[in-house]
Amino acid sequence: MPVAVTCRVLGITKQGYHRWVAAGVCQRDWDDAHLANAAMDVHADDPEFGYRLIADELERDGFDVSERRVWRVCSINGIRSVITGKGKRKGSWGPPTATDKVRRDFTADGPNQLWLTDITEHWTREGKLYLCALKDVFSNRIVGYSIDSRMKASLAVAALTDAINRRSPAPGLIVHSDRGSQFRARKFRRVLDSNGLAQSMGAVGTCADNAAMESFFNLVQTNVLDRKKWTTRQELRLALVRWINGTYNRRRRQRALGKLTPLEYEITYQPTAQAA
Repeated sequence: MPVAVTCRVLGITKQGYHRWVAAGVCQRDWDDAHLANAAMDVHADDPEFGYRLIADELERDGFDVSERRVWRVCSINGIRSVITGKGKRKGSWGPPTATDKVRRDFTADGPNQLWLTDITEHWTREGKLYLCALKDVFSNRIVGYSIDSRMKASLAVAALTDAINRRSPAPGLIVHSDRGSQFRARKFRRVLDSNGLAQSMGAVGTCADNAAMESFFNLVQTNVLDRKKWTTRQELRLALVRWINGTYNRRRRQRALGKLTPLEYEITYQPTAQAA
């Protein structure tokens, strides 16, 4: 396309165009481009982050920028938190990063074939505490979990990493979840890919697509969360750890497992499964 025609269509002078080409990109625009790329990387790792949390992460990574400038760069490039509206989480559901490979068939022929995962929350007088757990559908055993005061992608990553370290699963294991932003985050998918694990996701707002995991959280609600008013996050954290490790996995017998505990079931029906 000739320059003269382009300038005429855009309503600018040829002299102004050539001056702009000769000047090149100013340092400010160059810096903003680098800042935008870094902000996009942070947002891809944690889609719930707004510009303030993105600014905190950029500062930690060595960027000397103000929140106002981060807000401007995020606004120009359409970088915004998936959470919209006070008290609502409309934007936390997004396009799936994987198809539904489970289709409500919560069964497995052996351990480390299908894991389910989800996140629950509960109030203390210090604020909310979040629990992300992974359950092996073969024995209903909780194979990994993470507890934190913030519901970031790192919460799901820590739980998945804990399960992988405990179980050392073979490639091909399916990890099924809902479409929460923590499970769609790039850092979560990176851990899956690096270990050869397959991701599966249910439909939007359909609890039945992850019903077996919801049943575990119902037990947590009844046996731990609703038992009393929790004063501190640390108090609730210790109670959750004791119940998961000491009661649910080792002492709570389940009729679906032939009145065995998850640990006993794995030892009885899969002698080679790790007892720890």
